[in-house]
Amino acid sequence: MSAVSPALSHVPREFADVIRAHMADLTEEMIREIQASVPEYSRPGDEEYVRAVRRAVEEALRHFLVRVAGNGASKGRLLEVYRAIGKGEANEGRPLDSLQAALRICARVAWRRLAVESETLNLSRQRMCEVGEAILVYLDEIAAAAAEGYAEAQIKVAGERESRRRRLLDLLVSDPPADSRAVEDMARAVRWTVPRTIAGVALAARSPGVAARPALPPDLLSDLDRSDPCLILPDPEGPGRARALDVALRDWVVVLGPPVPVHEAVHSLRLAREALTLARRGVLACDQVIRCADHLSTMIIFRDEALIRIMRRVRLAPLRALRPAQRDRIAETLLAWLQSGNANEVAARLHIHPQTVRYRLRQATELFSDQLKAPDDRFELEIALRARALAAQAVQH
Repeated sequence: MSAVSPALSHVPREFADVIRAHMADLTEEMIREIQASVPEYSRPGDEEYVRAVRRAVEEALRHFLVRVAGNGASKGRLLEVYRAIGKGEANEGRPLDSLQAALRICARVAWRRLAVESETLNLSRQRMCEVGEAILVYLDEIAAAAAEGYAEAQIKVAGERESRRRRLLDLLVSDPPADSRAVEDMARAVRWTVPRTIAGVALAARSPGVAARPALPPDLLSDLDRSDPCLILPDPEGPGRARALDVALRDWVVVLGPPVPVHEAVHSLRLAREALTLARRGVLACDQVIRCADHLSTMIIFRDEALIRIMRRVRLAPLRALRPAQRDRIAETLLAWLQSGNANEVAARLHIHPQTVRYRLRQATELFSDQLKAPDDRFELEIALRARALAAQAVQH
């Protein structure tokens, strides 16, 4: 590898001498123009920051001179300096465009100095073009190094920020609940506005191993890498919130827990996970976002399945005397009637003739006459019939 790039080898040593002689003036001129043209660098009252800008300009000029002199050993040092500068820009939250604009200004000032000194140095037009090209090549080298450092810092900053966001999610769903001050401090650290209400969201990939990484709204906290992936959705009752989940998470089964105050997030997520288990069993349909708030009675029924099995045996004992197909017809019709109380509505729901409904209801009344009188008995009978229907749905799934 040559000690100096071909473009820099064309720079006359006399021009390097001019830069060396006017180093202080060139540095001041470049700093003034940078501060005047790039708002992000306009901090005349910040002495530490002005020193940082001055160091970047002086390093660029000094290493340019060293490179022109043929000392290639300085290239690695220069690139490290500008990688560090790029990292600093990312950590400060400034766009890379600002740094690139500042470097272009430095090149423009250097070119102006070349134009002023060209006659004294007796430079031909060809030579002028070669020097201009050398300046641009050098500019590209340090800009590329700065961009590399910028990208590295962005990855690190993004990783740290994501780690803090996951920590915030853990605090929100911890049991017992974390201290509210710890939640507020972590929320400030990641610039997350603590909402009035939130909802836990439980997830499962529809096809394990092939679920796409979703593009989620920035205010939504997520951890998709844990064994039980989950989200925290702020303001879950806001317009379009559930729909946004449905669009972003097409490859996932999504269960939205009930809206709760922030300190009850763990309960919302727990219910979402319980509903997700029911969805996996086929008890709840999962073709779109499942809202726990729409299935609370179903979740209650399946909360203690041993108790429900006993209730079914006790309340549905009269059905055991029937043939399986007849048993299903009577149970289906009686449940629909208990839920609506109207034979015509039952007929419409089950897509059968009203007369057929009345016939089945007469049979049901004979079988369950002692359970259709008291409200409590009717309530338990409806629960038992609904549990039977849901269990049959899960078996079919």
